Amino acid sequence: MRDEQEDKTIYKVVVNHEEQYSIWPSYRENPQGWHDVGKSGLKQECLDYIKEVWTDMRPLSLRKKMEESASKS
Repeated sequence: MRDEQEDKTIYKVVVNHEEQYSIWPSYRENPQGWHDVGKSGLKQECLDYIKEVWTDMRPLSLRKKMEESASKS
């Protein structure tokens, strides 16, 4: 079994309308509904960035509903 080659692909961090993050190869057009956040680099750099900024995994719509429910109490 041979070792996998090191991934030298440059990725970009993308985010959707629910403020969910992902990475996407920089040479590819963003998937529909996703836009760049301005961070790109090697895969691990992008994943580290996401880990730092995406501190609440709940979709934006769920967070808003929970905030509305809390304010009505």
